[in-house]
Order: sequence, then C-alpha cells, then structure tokens
Amino acid sequence: MEQITRRQILVALSMVVATGLRSAGQTQTAVRVYRDPTCGCCGMWVEHLRKAGFTATVMEVDDIAAIKAKYGVPARVGSCHTALVGNYVVEGHVPAEDMRRLLKERPDIAGIGVPGMPIGSPGMEVAGLKPQAYDVLAFDKTGTTRVFASHGR
Repeated sequence: MEQITRRQILVALSMVVATGLRSAGQTQTAVRVYRDPTCGCCGMWVEHLRKAGFTATVMEVDDIAAIKAKYGVPARVGSCHTALVGNYVVEGHVPAEDMRRLLKERPDIAGIGVPGMPIGSPGMEVAGLKPQAYDVLAFDKTGTTRVFASHGR
C-alpha cells in the first residue's frame, strides 16, 4: 500500500482552499421577484433562477397589477410575476439564459417578458404535455415590443 506524503497532503489542501476562494469570489446576480403568494409556478421559476446561479429575493404582494403598472409592463406582455434585475424589468417565465443575455448586451429597453404562461417555459413544465413554442418580448418605456428570443420553434 502506498503512503501519502505530507507534501502531497499539503498540495491537495492548498488546491481545495484555492478552489473555495475562487468560488467564494464569484458574485451572483441579484433578482427581486414580485409574486402573488398563492401562485405555485412563480416559485418554480424562482428555483429555475437559483439553479442558474441567480440570487432571488421574493416579495409576496397582494396587488401584482400595481407592481406591473409601477414598472411599466405592457398589458400584452403580462404574466403572473414581475422581477427586477440590473436596471431591467423581467415579466413572466423568462429563461435564465435570456436574462443573462439581457445583462450582457445591455440593450436600450425597459425589460423583457414572456406573455401568459406557456407550457414548457421555466416554471411551467408539465409532465406529459408537449412544450409550447413561445417568444420572449423586449419592451420599451412606450410599450412597444419586439421579439428578443424565440423558444421551441
């Protein structure tokens, strides 16, 4: 049986410590999510964000429509929850990858959103049901929309 030397142990420990320090130095992107306390799919979307490395703070509100109005979410983009990330509004079941793209590209828009609650979007996965194709819409302060990303097409 081979003996482990003291040097090998110290090298291994230093690698573990260095890896931990690198991980601790990585910052997660903070997201504030406003949701109705009775909505289950909102919680599943928050879990999707957390698994993708976002730090989500959830604010349960009784009047989600007031939140949408406050942050300028156009009615045609509306869904069941509203979030804030960076300087943007994120409405509905937007995939984390699209939020990362938004934060990387920094377009001159107010936010992005997935209208309604399409089956198969993050938080709306339903076993036995085929995912629906859906668009993530970008919107500006005037309410004008355009397609930011398409999924399932």
